Amino acid sequence: MQRFAFIIAGMFVIATGMSGVALGQTADGQVTKIDAKQNKITLRHGPIKNLDMNEPMTMVFRVADPAMLKQVKVGDKVKFEADRVNGQITVTKMQKAK
Repeated sequence: MQRFAFIIAGMFVIATGMSGVALGQTADGQVTKIDAKQNKITLRHGPIKNLDMNEPMTMVFRVADPAMLKQVKVGDKVKFEADRVNGQITVTKMQKAK
């Protein structure tokens, strides 16, 4: 069964022309506020293509994993991925920018 799943995954990569496993699109941002009690972060960010956000803006996001909030502080520049999760725009991955 595992071999079958691997073959299907490989066929998907070939069919879509994807060379890696990451499906999200990374956006650039800067942390302007952290609300750990509500599991939210405010980011000033550039375009987020997968969410049809083509203009820079500042907005509040939920975070998929509250531990992400402990890795950044206000003022940090970040690279992140966001998507709709249960109807809410949510940061699904985030790391400090270099």
